[in-house]
Amino acid sequence: MDAIKVGQHGLTGWRVKVADGAAKPFESRTKVEPDQVRAVLGALFFLLSIYYVISTSAKIVGELRS
Repeated sequence: MDAIKVGQHGLTGWRVKVADGAAKPFESRTKVEPDQVRAVLGALFFLLSIYYVISTSAKIVGELRS
């Protein structure tokens, strides 16, 4: 399994534009490949999505128990 491809699967819609926009300047300042930057951002967006779903679900369950 290729970690870069897995991370890039988290990029859809507007997230692709954000990752592409961040990859080029980051590459010019560091030795990190643009694909690696996109993969890290994709993974972060994916983890944030999971966090939002879990926190929203917890709030709903809390409201239903009240």
